[in-house]
Amino acid sequence: MFTGIIEALGTIAAMQEQGGDMRLYIRTGKLSLADVQLGDSICTSGVCLTAVELPGDGFWADVSRETLNFTTLGDLAIGDPVNLEKSLTPSSRLGGHIVSGHVDGVGEVVSLAKDARSVRFVVRVPDNLARYVAHKGSICVDGTSLTVNAVNGPEFDLNIIPQTMAETVFSEYRPGSSVNLEVDVIARYLERLLQGEGAASADGLTYNTLMASGYLQGAKPAAGES
Repeated sequence: MFTGIIEALGTIAAMQEQGGDMRLYIRTGKLSLADVQLGDSICTSGVCLTAVELPGDGFWADVSRETLNFTTLGDLAIGDPVNLEKSLTPSSRLGGHIVSGHVDGVGEVVSLAKDARSVRFVVRVPDNLARYVAHKGSICVDGTSLTVNAVNGPEFDLNIIPQTMAETVFSEYRPGSSVNLEVDVIARYLERLLQGEGAASADGLTYNTLMASGYLQGAKPAAGES
């Protein structure tokens, strides 16, 4: 698990094809690996990777075909920067939100514009993820925990402060850039519960019970729905 608070910028130093998938070498820059052991997880631009070799100034990681197909890692080139965060510990501060490093989909930067000292980004999500993005909710973009400022259909706004621009790959984004997205894990599990399958239906979790508890607002479901 991670917090979405980026600790350092790394660099793709080598890429080796391995029978249909990939082995990556990431130089970690100022990120100390003194407390990292083989098998530990490092979030790399939003993707949880396992360190399989630790030569000193970085780590090697195996990237499966599934990850290459459904994240931006397959589009990276040698020299490209990546956001890095080591996995959290029981004593870590949860400065962002709970991030798993499991990418839900790839979004696209639509536009960016100066907003006082910050930069306002508009990002478009795949249609199947739009329902998980909420005004003032949390979203993880290339491993960075961020607050959604506004939502307009499949697009949402982010306000990126100078610190984040300087310490993450946001400074590299341009209209058309692809980004890894991880939606709030709470939204995903809540949707599963609302589907009323398995144990959820046995517990009687319905729209009506959620509304009665103050979790939902709006019109009640039509007759026959729950």
